[in-house]
Amino acid sequence: MSQDHTHQNLLAAPGAGPAPTELPADPAVAQIAERGRERFMEIVAANPASSLCWALLAEGSLRIGSREGDVAAYAYARTGYHRGLDALRRAGWKGAGPVPWEHVPNRGFLRALWALAQAAQRIGESEEYDRCSQFLRDSSETAYAELALPPAPAPEAPEPVTPEPVTPEPVAPESVPLVARSEAPAADAG
Repeated sequence: MSQDHTHQNLLAAPGAGPAPTELPADPAVAQIAERGRERFMEIVAANPASSLCWALLAEGSLRIGSREGDVAAYAYARTGYHRGLDALRRAGWKGAGPVPWEHVPNRGFLRALWALAQAAQRIGESEEYDRCSQFLRDSSETAYAELALPPAPAPEAPEPVTPEPVTPEPVAPESVPLVARSEAPAADAG
């Protein structure tokens, strides 16, 4: 007589799974902060492994709003995405698991991934858009909320109330109180 033995998989308990992957600091970030926009292309050339640099190029190309911009964004984003995958693998990532947005050095990869999704959608590559969007969600729901979801609408301001026009009554000069010199604001020496 056989018995059906069911065993609970303790490794599959909620919260189990691959540990979050955290990328090392990206040296391009400090260089961008230090040198700014004027030297950006030099920074990209000096840091070709920086997913953030490629993501920034892709995001800028997407803002152009043209076919050329969208195609350039696709190329930039794909480069940043693949450089990010390389970095993730070096950091121990095994092809699945969280890549938290909260860890700032991960943001370059996550931004490149989202830019790739957007560029793919714009050039009509819907399967790539779906794959990248899902990959972003699987990697970090926070990143998806920050990058992909439209911002919550601002609360509506109440309609301004226009007061009825008031015609001031003339003021007699003798009714204006005098201010003693000691109470008067000091003249601006400026």
